[in-house]
Amino acid sequence: MAFRFIHAADLHIDSPLKGLAAKDEAVAAQFAAASRRAFRSLVTRTMEENAAFLIIAGDVFDGDWRDYSTGLFFAREIARLWRAGIPTYAVRGNHDAESQITRKLDRQPGLHLFDARKAEFIEIPDLGVVLHGRSFGTAAEPESLARGYPAPLPGRFNIGVLHTSLDGREGHARYAPTSVAELAARGYDYWALGHVHAYEVVARDPWIVYPGNLQGRSVRETGAKGAVLVEVGDDLRVARVERLVLDEARWSTPVVDLSGLDERDAALERMRHALAAEIAAADGRALAVRVTLTGTTALHRAFAADPAELAASIEAVALGLSDAVWIERVVLTTRTPEAPTRSATDALADVTALLDDVMADPQAIEERLTEALRPLTGKLPPAVLTDLDDPGKLITEARDLLLGRLAANGGAP
Repeated sequence: MAFRFIHAADLHIDSPLKGLAAKDEAVAAQFAAASRRAFRSLVTRTMEENAAFLIIAGDVFDGDWRDYSTGLFFAREIARLWRAGIPTYAVRGNHDAESQITRKLDRQPGLHLFDARKAEFIEIPDLGVVLHGRSFGTAAEPESLARGYPAPLPGRFNIGVLHTSLDGREGHARYAPTSVAELAARGYDYWALGHVHAYEVVARDPWIVYPGNLQGRSVRETGAKGAVLVEVGDDLRVARVERLVLDEARWSTPVVDLSGLDERDAALERMRHALAAEIAAADGRALAVRVTLTGTTALHRAFAADPAELAASIEAVALGLSDAVWIERVVLTTRTPEAPTRSATDALADVTALLDDVMADPQAIEERLTEALRPLTGKLPPAVLTDLDDPGKLITEARDLLLGRLAANGGAP
């Protein structure tokens, strides 16, 4: 018989947003609450679609809970599904395996958590479905788990549920590594994967799918997030895979080119247009934005001279468009049209020439700066440490700040 199910992964319920919290705790709280709202939307959509079951391919949580409210919230939503006659099947991912509290979820009505000791299967006879899965037993699984999955049951729609980095994905730790060939060799009809936070249809014969995470958690996770709806026909073959967008807050990283502009108002207007497009794309969701300014412009030194004032100006532009948008950070990569002409009495040109000489060996400067910053790395908050990842960028920003301040002062030393 035909049926449909929903495949989700990487919920990370109540995951803390440390970077945003360092800027604005109220905003961070709103974004952190988005993970709950997104999961509630997932449960509601599962019922609205009359899905036969829900699959969660790992990382329901983000390690140990701060308190029991996190687990109770999840249990409440799973129970809401169960009362509607919809069971949930899940594997623990690497983050779930870190949590000792999460292990107590085994007794949750309506939830089947696959064993971590060995791969197992569970059959749904009325649908002709067999689900195969294995949970993470530890936070790091260096070997392939798929290798030990059971053989498919003939005449059934076989689903493999697996938390894995597959053959490697940028930005994700290499856990339970496997390959498309190894998964295909199992003979299953659909592989419900988790761990990678970007939506990806890896293959269609058989179907191997990452739904991505349910809710973006940082500026590295931009764009729409959600789950997938899978329809299976009477012939027990996949008829359709549809992406469901369910996120409640969003991150974006627009790049605004200021080339050729020499008036501040014109630059702010260009930024306003870029922000308006991002807000429209978010479709009413809360939005955190990292703005990158680029291009050759005479405004570069003025902006570099007072980055705090620049950020405040862009924040004001954003608030004029929506009260649900925040500027997470402004990255200035603009440059001046040409270097100033040096003269004997021109202090700005003298300083520029001196800095150019110093910058002649950027590798040596970078090595010295990295060494100087090393004692601080254990004492600074995470939001600041991200700014220390690129010493060369710090050097350039310091140079631009100094020259900008001098230019704003009329070139006086």
